[in-house]
Amino acid sequence: MDYQVSARKFRPGTFEDVIGQSHVVQTLINSITTKRIAHAFLFSGTRGVGKTTVARIMAKALNCEQGPTGTPCDRCANCVEITQGTSTDVIEIDGASNTGVDDVREIRENVKFTPFRGKYRVYIIDEVHMLSNSAFNALLKTLEEPPPHVVFIFATTEIHKIPATILSRCQHYNFRRISRAEIIQRLRHVASADELTVDDRSLAALARAAEGSMRDALCLLDQAVAFGGKTIRHDDLQTLLGAVPHEQVRAMVGAIVAQDGASAIRVIATLLDQGHDLRAYVSDVVEYLRNLLIISIVPAGQRPDALAGLVDLADEDLRQAIADASALTTDHLQDLFRIFSQCEETLRATSHPRFALEAAAVRATRLTASQTAAPTTPAAPDRPTVTARPAPTPVTAARPTPAPLPRATASTPASPPPATPTPPPAAPAPQRTAAPFPENTWEKVVERIEQQYPNIAPFLAMGRMTSVEGDRFLVAYPPTASVAATRIQTDDAQRAVADASVALLGRPMRIQVIELSGAQSAGPTVAQLRAEKERAQKQTLLQQTKSHPLVKQAVDVFGGDVVEVRSPREEDKRG
Repeated sequence: MDYQVSARKFRPGTFEDVIGQSHVVQTLINSITTKRIAHAFLFSGTRGVGKTTVARIMAKALNCEQGPTGTPCDRCANCVEITQGTSTDVIEIDGASNTGVDDVREIRENVKFTPFRGKYRVYIIDEVHMLSNSAFNALLKTLEEPPPHVVFIFATTEIHKIPATILSRCQHYNFRRISRAEIIQRLRHVASADELTVDDRSLAALARAAEGSMRDALCLLDQAVAFGGKTIRHDDLQTLLGAVPHEQVRAMVGAIVAQDGASAIRVIATLLDQGHDLRAYVSDVVEYLRNLLIISIVPAGQRPDALAGLVDLADEDLRQAIADASALTTDHLQDLFRIFSQCEETLRATSHPRFALEAAAVRATRLTASQTAAPTTPAAPDRPTVTARPAPTPVTAARPTPAPLPRATASTPASPPPATPTPPPAAPAPQRTAAPFPENTWEKVVERIEQQYPNIAPFLAMGRMTSVEGDRFLVAYPPTASVAATRIQTDDAQRAVADASVALLGRPMRIQVIELSGAQSAGPTVAQLRAEKERAQKQTLLQQTKSHPLVKQAVDVFGGDVVEVRSPREEDKRG
């Protein structure tokens, strides 16, 4: 016998053999059993999930010599002819190549003829969405009132292209994607029938690459057999699929755990040397981080049984994932998932995918380090603009620890001798009430957020710092800035403020928005602070320039006065 691909050789012949579409199969069996057979069916779903296969089984069930029955025998003459595609009562039409009105008119002329051997004439039109509008219109009347011996079965992968007039005349069945567990089970059955040797990791890789399509999974299995013979090795399968080796994904996670940015960069360089697609790699990293996140929230005593339906990994890969998840906290995993998800979106539009991925990898390694070292490490002065002002530094250093503040305020007023020793027990209470917050520190927070989250900082700069209460910044917004006030209360904005305050103050802070009334006092906005700072710098520079000996000599010789002084940087911006 000639060779047949696995998708045809192991195509289901009865409803019992269909996998992954129990909701469709059960409904069709009940409709046949109760003699409530519709005159038109519409099967929709992605490729390779069984639409045409179920349509053929439906035709068998209607024309079986023992039927109509929900369990066709698959052995009688009618069933065998339908399986071989030679039945005169079952007409399969490709909608992609028969799109015109003349093809539909031919159907309209032929539906009047009674079946030759079976009880029904079944028209199966595949890819029905390819029919033209005129062809759909020509089919409407026949589809709505066909002869009692005619059944139409339409199949499509793009249900949104079907006109509403056609949908309203059909019973619509939506075929879902087949789960990985069901694909693996079917592939294992096929491998056993063909005497193939395939390990669980290879079956899981095939199911992952199939993306819910049973036909794609069987085609990939045939390719693997053609590549490596009866024994399929996982390394050969990875090469065939062009997939990123799972070891490289774990190597990135290992570099993040070790807080080693250089190792993470080397992993990316290795991927490029091997010719892998960085977008596919980031997708695998996101999926693996998702699995680690799921593992981290499941109690250790309930693993691995509780993970059976949540994480699609082979036993060996699951043990490795559990070990990796134990090295990271749930919060770390959430932040890592966010970083690489944003990187995946960036890679779709950027022309420099390597640079974007390297930046995300370095950020991921530093994120873990900052979170674990935040309680003991002071604010990192990694940018000169943040630490430019030396005067307010002692105030910001004292802000994270609430205890020293009452002592400092108690020690400053030395004039009242007996009254000062009494309030120390009540000192913590005033500390939690609203107190003026240093303007320069709020400016540092906004500047740090501006460097890391440029889409959030403008909304923060529009607010006016009023005070601080415990772990909350009280920021006032006028009624006209309601959009900015709403934007900074999102989770992303609160997280950005928390990250910046951890780096600068040593503890996470949140923002509480208050409405700015006319009589309420509030500090200036960051934009006003910067303008004032720039004016002061220009005034100082002007005074220094006027007092310079060379400038004085030039003024004496040529006359006039120094009105304005510009730095070379300002001239570059103007030019």
